[in-house]
Amino acid sequence: MTTSPDPSPATPCVLCFNASDPSGAGGLGADITALVSASCHALPVVTAVWVGDTRQRHQLLTLEADWIDEQARAVLEDVPVHAVKVSLAMGAQAVSAIGSILSDYDELPVVTYVPELAALDDAAREALLEAAAELLLPQTDVLVGNHHTLARWLLPEWEDDRPPGPRDIARAAATCGAGATLLTGVAQGERLDNLLATPEVVLASVAYERIDATFVGAGDTLAAALAGLLAHEAELPVAASQALAYLDQALLHGFQPGMGHAIPQRLFWADEAGDEADTPDDDTSER
Repeated sequence: MTTSPDPSPATPCVLCFNASDPSGAGGLGADITALVSASCHALPVVTAVWVGDTRQRHQLLTLEADWIDEQARAVLEDVPVHAVKVSLAMGAQAVSAIGSILSDYDELPVVTYVPELAALDDAAREALLEAAAELLLPQTDVLVGNHHTLARWLLPEWEDDRPPGPRDIARAAATCGAGATLLTGVAQGERLDNLLATPEVVLASVAYERIDATFVGAGDTLAAALAGLLAHEAELPVAASQALAYLDQALLHGFQPGMGHAIPQRLFWADEAGDEADTPDDDTSER
């Protein structure tokens, strides 16, 4: 006897706006594998195409806003979406299109990730970040990014002798409408602290030991995992802690597929499960 799939699956679906990265280090490839690890189904919307490899990204080709809008609205009208993950690997017009979509689906939790954007020229980067501050942050529940990257963007005129802390950056993000900020790479001696903060309080903190490698795709991995956990309706502090713990393991199991930087092993748990399956039980193994 054959059966038909459940029309209302228990697997949450996460809409991802991101670029295509041919190296698989970041972009939609990172989103999909991280969401699989969170037991979610990814709905990938291509916003741009990177030209590059594991060593360097050379060029970004942004899709027209209409193409982004039509991709997203087609799937939104078909599939129940439980969360949204946005990566700012795109242009200002693309941000405008995404902002319009999110305003029509404002009940969904939104995780926005800000990458380094070093491949963009100054004018393109400034236009992108200006559009993001105006159109995306007001609809963002959690802003994710490296401590230095977010500080340079949100607090460009910081004059205090001490570097801006997590709550300072969260406060600046909140003035643009973001609910909370997840900061990575806060230096603490031989460790790197990662903190979920609001303007009032630090909600979660997870420290990593420094790894002697340069990774590509860590931020996309973290943001996608967080979006997946929120799609499962986890409380934000718990979701952030679990997403950071997942990233920590993905980095510890990271690998170098090409001649450039390392990438996180987002499916590390599959290797571990295979190892356990290959290990015989004590009562059947040879002594």
